[in-house]
Amino acid sequence: MRAPLCLLLLVAHAVDMLSLHRRKKQAGTGLGGNCTGCVICSEENGCSTCQQRLFLFIHREGIRQYGKCVHDCPLGFFGIRGQEANRCKKCGATCESCFSQDFCIRCKRRFHLYKGKCLPTCPPGTLTHQSTRECQEECEPSPWGSWSPCIHNGKTCGSGWGLETRVREAGPAKQEEMASCRVLSESRKCPIKRPCPGERNPRQKSRKDRRHRKDRKLERRPQQPGSQ
Repeated sequence: MRAPLCLLLLVAHAVDMLSLHRRKKQAGTGLGGNCTGCVICSEENGCSTCQQRLFLFIHREGIRQYGKCVHDCPLGFFGIRGQEANRCKKCGATCESCFSQDFCIRCKRRFHLYKGKCLPTCPPGTLTHQSTRECQEECEPSPWGSWSPCIHNGKTCGSGWGLETRVREAGPAKQEEMASCRVLSESRKCPIKRPCPGERNPRQKSRKDRRHRKDRKLERRPQQPGSQ
């Protein structure tokens, strides 16, 4: 009677040891039981206390949660260091990534980043940067500059009329915002009326040509009888 009883106890002990070995293996490799870097770890909830300088990241799945020790918090979370533990805390609902609970680095879709906040639209006086969805301050244009010399075909002489231009540059915008600012300019027609060195004034030349043509027409006109 004792032999079958001893054999039964040995089988029960072997089953318990096999079950314990499987639980330890799951605790070392599973999502909830990844004990790498842990000080305290359980087979059901994973890490609950991490080694120094590591962050405790709690992954929630339904009503269950699993702890994991990480060097850097994943996207959508930021790290908080404390006296007792370092933890990963979730960013705000509109943040894709953040530096802290009150300072976003990148916003989720359909939101715009302005001074660390994610807003539905950019505030007045700002423009949306298309690639980063950041709200940038509009440039305040400076006063108009002086008019340039009157130029025609790259020269300031030898023509009756030309164009002169003036510009006003971006105002006190920050250096990183200069690319989004427009440089404004305007042009207007202007008189040159100055011959180039060694050339005659084109207006004087045209007047002389008109007088010459007029004299030739008078010479060709037939004389009427009795005009002499």
